[in-house]
Amino acid sequence: MNSLAVNPLPRLTQARAPLTHPITVRNERGEHLSVAIPSERALTVYVDKRELVTLMTLGAQPEWLVLGFLLNQRLVQSAGEIASITVDWEVGAAAVKTHAGIANLAEKTATRVVTTGCGQGSVFGDLMRDVDGLTLPDTHITQSQLYGIVNTMRLQDSVYKISGSVHGCALFHGQELLFFVEDVGRHNAIDTIAGWMALQAGLDRAGKVFYTTGRLTSEMVIKSAQMGIAVVVSRSGTTQMGQAVAARLGLCAIGRATHTRFLCFSGAQRLQLQPGGC
Repeated sequence: MNSLAVNPLPRLTQARAPLTHPITVRNERGEHLSVAIPSERALTVYVDKRELVTLMTLGAQPEWLVLGFLLNQRLVQSAGEIASITVDWEVGAAAVKTHAGIANLAEKTATRVVTTGCGQGSVFGDLMRDVDGLTLPDTHITQSQLYGIVNTMRLQDSVYKISGSVHGCALFHGQELLFFVEDVGRHNAIDTIAGWMALQAGLDRAGKVFYTTGRLTSEMVIKSAQMGIAVVVSRSGTTQMGQAVAARLGLCAIGRATHTRFLCFSGAQRLQLQPGGC
Protein backbone atom coordinates (compact mmCIF):
# COMPACT_ATOMS: atom_id res chain seq x y z
CA MET A 1 0.00 0.00 0.00
CA ASN A 2 1.23 3.47 -0.82
CA SER A 3 2.54 5.06 2.39
CA LEU A 4 1.44 8.50 1.19
CA ALA A 5 -2.18 7.29 1.07
CA VAL A 6 -1.93 6.09 4.68
CA ASN A 7 -0.12 9.10 6.10
CA PRO A 8 -0.32 12.10 3.72
CA LEU A 9 1.05 14.59 6.24
CA PRO A 10 4.53 14.52 7.80
CA ARG A 11 5.25 13.53 11.37
CA LEU A 12 6.45 16.59 13.26
CA THR A 13 8.16 17.08 16.57
CA GLN A 14 6.93 19.94 18.73
CA ALA A 15 10.25 21.48 19.68
CA ARG A 16 9.81 24.66 21.67
CA ALA A 17 12.30 27.21 22.91
CA PRO A 18 12.06 30.42 24.97
CA LEU A 19 11.12 33.34 22.70
CA THR A 20 12.76 36.01 24.87
CA HIS A 21 15.90 36.26 26.96
CA PRO A 22 16.22 38.47 30.09
CA ILE A 23 19.20 40.81 30.35
CA THR A 24 20.21 43.81 32.42
CA VAL A 25 20.71 47.15 30.66
CA ARG A 26 21.52 50.71 31.71
CA ASN A 27 19.28 53.60 30.68
CA GLU A 28 20.04 57.26 29.95
CA ARG A 29 20.03 58.06 33.69
CA GLY A 30 22.55 55.34 34.49
CA GLU A 31 19.88 53.12 36.07
CA HIS A 32 20.06 49.34 35.71
CA LEU A 33 16.92 47.77 34.28
CA SER A 34 15.87 44.20 33.56
CA VAL A 35 14.48 43.85 30.05
CA ALA A 36 13.62 41.04 27.64
CA ILE A 37 15.19 40.76 24.21
CA PRO A 38 14.17 38.33 21.43
CA SER A 39 15.96 35.01 21.38
CA GLU A 40 17.80 34.18 18.16
CA ARG A 41 19.15 30.74 17.42
CA ALA A 42 20.63 28.91 14.46
CA LEU A 43 18.70 25.99 12.98
CA THR A 44 20.61 23.92 10.42
CA VAL A 45 18.30 22.04 8.07
CA TYR A 46 19.29 18.59 6.80
CA VAL A 47 17.28 16.92 4.04
CA ASP A 48 17.78 13.17 3.88
CA LYS A 49 21.06 13.66 5.81
CA ARG A 50 22.30 16.32 3.38
CA GLU A 51 22.99 19.75 4.89
CA LEU A 52 20.87 22.34 3.11
CA VAL A 53 20.79 25.69 4.90
CA THR A 54 21.08 27.35 8.30
CA LEU A 55 18.16 29.56 9.31
CA MET A 56 18.41 32.16 12.06
CA THR A 57 15.11 32.02 13.89
CA LEU A 58 13.20 32.91 17.03
CA GLY A 59 12.16 29.26 17.22
CA ALA A 60 8.42 29.70 17.77
CA GLN A 61 7.24 26.98 15.35
CA PRO A 62 10.43 25.50 13.84
CA GLU A 63 8.81 22.49 12.13
CA TRP A 64 6.30 24.66 10.27
CA LEU A 65 9.13 27.05 9.39
CA VAL A 66 11.19 24.26 7.81
CA LEU A 67 8.22 22.86 5.89
CA GLY A 68 7.25 26.32 4.63
CA PHE A 69 10.85 27.04 3.64
CA LEU A 70 11.01 23.89 1.51
CA LEU A 71 7.66 24.74 -0.11
CA ASN A 72 8.48 28.38 -0.79
CA GLN A 73 11.89 27.47 -2.19
CA ARG A 74 10.04 25.08 -4.55
CA LEU A 75 12.13 22.14 -3.35
CA VAL A 76 8.94 20.18 -2.61
CA GLN A 77 5.47 20.64 -4.04
CA SER A 78 3.39 19.47 -1.08
CA ALA A 79 3.60 18.45 2.56
CA GLY A 80 2.86 14.88 1.46
CA GLU A 81 6.38 14.54 0.06
CA ILE A 82 7.79 14.85 3.59
CA ALA A 83 7.80 11.83 5.91
CA SER A 84 8.99 13.65 9.03
CA ILE A 85 10.64 16.78 10.40
CA THR A 86 12.57 16.38 13.64
CA VAL A 87 13.91 19.47 15.42
CA ASP A 88 16.50 19.15 18.19
CA TRP A 89 17.41 22.44 19.86
CA GLU A 90 20.28 20.84 21.80
CA VAL A 91 22.22 20.53 18.56
CA GLY A 92 20.35 23.25 16.62
CA ALA A 93 19.32 20.95 13.79
CA ALA A 94 16.21 20.02 11.84
CA ALA A 95 16.29 16.59 10.19
CA VAL A 96 13.92 16.30 7.24
CA LYS A 97 13.14 12.85 5.90
CA THR A 98 11.36 12.63 2.56
CA HIS A 99 9.43 9.70 1.15
CA ALA A 100 11.26 9.54 -2.18
CA GLY A 101 14.08 12.08 -1.97
CA ILE A 102 14.29 15.41 -3.80
CA ALA A 103 15.32 14.98 -7.41
CA ASN A 104 18.32 17.05 -8.51
CA LEU A 105 18.67 18.68 -5.08
CA ALA A 106 22.25 19.79 -5.73
CA GLU A 107 21.26 21.39 -9.03
CA LYS A 108 18.21 23.10 -7.53
CA THR A 109 20.24 24.63 -4.71
CA ALA A 110 23.31 25.55 -6.77
CA THR A 111 22.15 29.09 -7.51
CA ARG A 112 21.48 31.10 -4.38
CA VAL A 113 19.99 34.58 -4.67
CA VAL A 114 20.45 36.61 -1.50
CA THR A 115 17.38 38.76 -0.92
CA THR A 116 16.47 41.67 1.32
CA GLY A 117 14.83 39.54 4.02
CA CYS A 118 16.59 41.28 6.94
CA GLY A 119 19.90 39.82 5.81
CA GLN A 120 18.71 36.22 6.08
CA GLY A 121 16.42 35.68 3.09
CA SER A 122 17.43 33.46 0.22
CA VAL A 123 15.77 32.00 -2.83
CA PHE A 124 17.35 29.10 -4.66
CA GLY A 125 17.41 29.39 -8.43
CA ASP A 126 15.81 32.04 -10.60
CA LEU A 127 13.86 34.51 -8.42
CA MET A 128 11.19 35.02 -11.08
CA ARG A 129 10.90 31.40 -12.24
CA ASP A 130 7.32 30.16 -12.58
CA VAL A 131 5.82 33.52 -11.52
CA ASP A 132 3.79 33.84 -14.70
CA GLY A 133 2.36 30.37 -14.17
CA LEU A 134 0.78 31.27 -10.83
CA THR A 135 -3.00 31.68 -10.69
CA LEU A 136 -4.53 33.58 -7.80
CA PRO A 137 -7.99 32.98 -6.32
CA ASP A 138 -10.82 35.48 -6.69
CA THR A 139 -10.19 37.20 -3.37
CA HIS A 140 -11.42 40.69 -2.53
CA ILE A 141 -11.19 42.84 0.59
CA THR A 142 -13.44 45.66 1.77
CA GLN A 143 -12.18 48.83 3.37
CA SER A 144 -13.85 47.90 6.67
CA GLN A 145 -12.20 44.46 6.63
CA LEU A 146 -8.84 46.11 6.06
CA TYR A 147 -9.39 48.40 9.05
CA GLY A 148 -10.45 45.37 11.09
CA ILE A 149 -7.20 43.57 10.21
CA VAL A 150 -5.10 46.59 11.14
CA ASN A 151 -6.91 46.97 14.45
CA THR A 152 -6.59 43.27 15.27
CA MET A 153 -2.85 43.43 14.73
CA ARG A 154 -2.60 46.60 16.81
CA LEU A 155 -4.18 44.78 19.76
CA GLN A 156 -2.39 41.45 19.24
CA ASP A 157 -0.23 40.26 22.15
CA SER A 158 3.27 39.82 20.81
CA VAL A 159 6.95 39.39 21.50
CA TYR A 160 7.42 42.73 19.72
CA LYS A 161 5.46 44.56 22.42
CA ILE A 162 7.66 42.99 25.10
CA SER A 163 11.05 43.23 23.47
CA GLY A 164 10.87 44.71 19.94
CA SER A 165 13.28 43.61 17.22
CA VAL A 166 11.06 40.99 15.56
CA HIS A 167 8.69 40.82 12.61
CA GLY A 168 5.13 39.53 12.78
CA CYS A 169 3.06 37.91 10.05
CA ALA A 170 -0.54 36.77 10.13
CA LEU A 171 -3.09 34.97 7.99
CA PHE A 172 -6.67 36.20 7.91
CA HIS A 173 -9.88 35.02 6.31
CA GLY A 174 -11.55 38.33 5.63
CA GLN A 175 -10.83 40.07 8.92
CA GLU A 176 -10.85 36.86 11.01
CA LEU A 177 -7.38 36.05 12.37
CA LEU A 178 -6.45 32.43 11.60
CA PHE A 179 -2.77 32.27 12.50
CA PHE A 180 -0.12 34.66 13.83
CA VAL A 181 3.63 34.13 14.19
CA GLU A 182 6.72 36.23 14.89
CA ASP A 183 10.35 35.66 13.99
CA VAL A 184 13.61 37.56 13.62
CA GLY A 185 12.93 37.95 9.89
CA ARG A 186 9.68 38.36 8.02
CA HIS A 187 10.76 35.68 5.50
CA ASN A 188 10.88 33.13 8.36
CA ALA A 189 7.45 34.23 9.54
CA ILE A 190 5.85 33.84 6.11
CA ASP A 191 7.53 30.44 5.65
CA THR A 192 6.05 29.34 8.98
CA ILE A 193 2.59 30.39 7.79
CA ALA A 194 3.17 28.47 4.53
CA GLY A 195 4.04 25.38 6.57
CA TRP A 196 0.93 25.78 8.72
CA MET A 197 -1.27 26.19 5.64
CA ALA A 198 0.19 23.07 4.04
CA LEU A 199 -0.92 21.00 7.03
CA GLN A 200 -4.53 22.23 6.95
CA ALA A 201 -6.38 19.63 4.91
CA GLY A 202 -8.71 21.15 2.34
CA LEU A 203 -7.84 24.75 3.21
CA ASP A 204 -9.47 27.07 0.67
CA ARG A 205 -7.07 29.83 -0.40
CA ALA A 206 -9.90 32.10 -1.55
CA GLY A 207 -10.64 34.92 0.86
CA LYS A 208 -7.28 34.66 2.60
CA VAL A 209 -5.32 37.84 3.40
CA PHE A 210 -1.68 37.94 4.44
CA TYR A 211 -0.44 40.63 6.84
CA THR A 212 3.17 41.52 7.62
CA THR A 213 4.86 44.18 9.69
CA GLY A 214 7.72 44.23 7.17
CA ARG A 215 8.02 45.73 3.72
CA LEU A 216 6.64 44.00 0.65
CA THR A 217 9.73 42.98 -1.27
CA SER A 218 9.60 40.82 -4.40
CA GLU A 219 10.39 37.78 -2.24
CA MET A 220 7.42 38.40 0.04
CA VAL A 221 5.07 39.00 -2.89
CA ILE A 222 6.21 35.86 -4.73
CA LYS A 223 5.91 33.71 -1.61
CA SER A 224 2.41 35.06 -0.94
CA ALA A 225 1.37 34.24 -4.50
CA GLN A 226 2.88 30.75 -4.27
CA MET A 227 0.76 30.24 -1.15
CA GLY A 228 -2.37 31.17 -3.13
CA ILE A 229 -2.89 34.51 -1.39
CA ALA A 230 -4.16 37.35 -3.57
CA VAL A 231 -4.28 40.18 -0.99
CA VAL A 232 -1.31 41.24 1.13
CA VAL A 233 -1.21 44.02 3.70
CA SER A 234 1.87 45.63 5.22
CA ARG A 235 2.41 48.07 8.05
CA SER A 236 5.44 49.16 6.03
CA GLY A 237 5.77 49.95 2.33
CA THR A 238 6.91 48.15 -0.80
CA THR A 239 9.90 48.09 -3.10
CA GLN A 240 9.89 48.83 -6.83
CA MET A 241 10.35 45.15 -7.68
CA GLY A 242 7.78 44.08 -5.10
CA GLN A 243 5.22 46.43 -6.66
CA ALA A 244 6.09 45.34 -10.19
CA VAL A 245 5.71 41.64 -9.39
CA ALA A 246 2.42 42.26 -7.55
CA ALA A 247 1.04 44.21 -10.52
CA ARG A 248 2.19 41.49 -12.92
CA LEU A 249 0.33 38.87 -10.86
CA GLY A 250 -2.79 40.96 -10.28
CA LEU A 251 -2.10 40.73 -6.55
CA CYS A 252 -3.53 43.44 -4.29
CA ALA A 253 -0.61 44.94 -2.35
CA ILE A 254 -1.60 47.37 0.40
CA GLY A 255 1.09 49.14 2.38
CA ARG A 256 1.62 51.81 5.04
CA ALA A 257 -1.52 50.47 6.67
CA THR A 258 -1.93 52.12 10.07
CA HIS A 259 -5.18 53.11 11.78
CA THR A 260 -7.32 54.42 8.89
CA ARG A 261 -4.51 55.25 6.48
CA PHE A 262 -3.16 53.03 3.71
CA LEU A 263 -1.85 53.00 0.16
CA CYS A 264 -2.92 50.44 -2.46
CA PHE A 265 0.14 49.85 -4.65
CA SER A 266 -1.40 47.29 -7.04
CA GLY A 267 -4.47 45.18 -7.65
CA ALA A 268 -6.94 47.93 -6.74
CA GLN A 269 -9.70 45.90 -8.41
CA ARG A 270 -9.60 43.57 -5.40
CA LEU A 271 -10.14 46.43 -2.91
CA GLN A 272 -13.68 47.67 -2.32
CA LEU A 273 -13.70 51.23 -1.01
CA GLN A 274 -16.72 52.17 1.06
CA PRO A 275 -18.54 55.47 1.63
CA GLY A 276 -17.05 57.24 4.62
CA GLY A 277 -14.16 54.77 4.67
CA CYS A 278 -15.98 52.26 6.91
